Amino acid sequence: MTSKHISSSFDEFLKEEGIHGEVTAHAMKRVLVWQIEQAMTEQGISKSEMAKRMKTSRAQLDRLLDPENDRVQLNTVQCAAAAVGRTFHLELA
Repeated sequence: MTSKHISSSFDEFLKEEGIHGEVTAHAMKRVLVWQIEQAMTEQGISKSEMAKRMKTSRAQLDRLLDPENDRVQLNTVQCAAAAVGRTFHLELA
């Protein structure tokens, strides 16, 4: 019994399965949410206070912090970063 995926990298496997972009985007969103939540926790910022700092609604913040919601605008992420005293960097590799 042999598998075509033996000794291939995980990235290669995802590409062969046609889901590399989707999985990568989902992972990036989860990391981003985790970083924002960590900064909020470290600084003792509640969701209500965070929404106020971002000048947005609590519902909008909940959408941003939902790792399953991949429909997030970059300016929203930038506002969230600024609200916790951080900067948001995006680059092509």
